[in-house]
Amino acid sequence: MKIRVFIFYCLSLLAGCAAQPNTSLYHQLGERAGLEKLTDSFIAQIGNDKQVFHYFEHSNISHFRQGFISHLCSLVEGPCEYKGDSMVAIHTGMNINEKDFNHVVDLLINAMDEQNIPHTVQNEILAKMAPLRGEIIKI
Repeated sequence: MKIRVFIFYCLSLLAGCAAQPNTSLYHQLGERAGLEKLTDSFIAQIGNDKQVFHYFEHSNISHFRQGFISHLCSLVEGPCEYKGDSMVAIHTGMNINEKDFNHVVDLLINAMDEQNIPHTVQNEILAKMAPLRGEIIKI
């Protein structure tokens, strides 16, 4: 009986050692370089999309890029503090409808797929972004 308990204990320890360490989303995304690649893919997705490009056509792409990287970095618990305008201030007057909002989310998902980000990580990112939805649609 003692040998079985000992074997169970050893197997439990081994299972714990085999478990993947709990790393932040920031690290899972490849840190700053990974966020930059994801953002560049996202910008390319938007730039090639006729449905939503009009929302971005007069944007300063460099400013958008840096702001998105910083915002995303803070959302995924990276070492960044987003100091840009609020989502309300940025999107006020754009009158983004639900269909177009959802389409931009699809473009972000496409960019994450392009960067081979695992779906479990994608879902965690989208869950962190979801509360912003109400701040962006139709304001």
